[in-house]
Amino acid sequence: MKKLLFVALLVCGVSFSATAQEHNTLTKKERKAGWQLLWNGEDLTGWKSNSEKGDMNKGWKAVDGELIIMARSGAGDIITEKRYHDFELSIDFKITEGANSGIKYFIGENGSVGCEFQILDDNNHPDAKLGVNGNRKLASLYDLIPAPVDKGFRGGFFNTAHIKVNGNHVEHWLNHVKVLEYDRNNQMWDALVNYSKYKVWPGFGNAEEGHILLQDHGDEVWFKNIKIKVLP
Repeated sequence: MKKLLFVALLVCGVSFSATAQEHNTLTKKERKAGWQLLWNGEDLTGWKSNSEKGDMNKGWKAVDGELIIMARSGAGDIITEKRYHDFELSIDFKITEGANSGIKYFIGENGSVGCEFQILDDNNHPDAKLGVNGNRKLASLYDLIPAPVDKGFRGGFFNTAHIKVNGNHVEHWLNHVKVLEYDRNNQMWDALVNYSKYKVWPGFGNAEEGHILLQDHGDEVWFKNIKIKVLP
């Protein structure tokens, strides 16, 4: 049966490599381009709790090459031990029904806030109906800039979040398609922040560098292939 399937794929013109890339690894091409793994696929080396009250070992688990935040664990958010300024970040994620999470960047120490690539089940989580013009939905810059309604999300499967930061210019990509971009540290950015929930944080989003954060919002979410390319 496997041989017949292989022949059928060839007849249909489907191409594939003889050996698929293992998860949580880098190809020679990626290493040459400067990509680094942010998660080793085995434990929480390189990560720490985002607050003194958090205990990442209570709910963040490495299972079969996937980093899982368990539902209602109370573990809290985790952040990278290192801080980053200009970078490209790529993370595969999969959400459970009704789940809420996020990937944040420009994070300071001890529970500080930062810009967020929203991870959300738009169809089943009430937060999707809040905010302005859908700016709390999946792939949006949370509470600030909405992602398009038609954004190629695959429910029930892993999707790829990609964040590019080059100076003050930032882009959000979902499954290799750019969904939004913005510039910070200017008058327009400050006006946008002042119209959001972040207006109470002076200078929000304008930090030169910060940690990268994976959010524990009380729902089960999976992450893998977490990697970063630091830009010169």
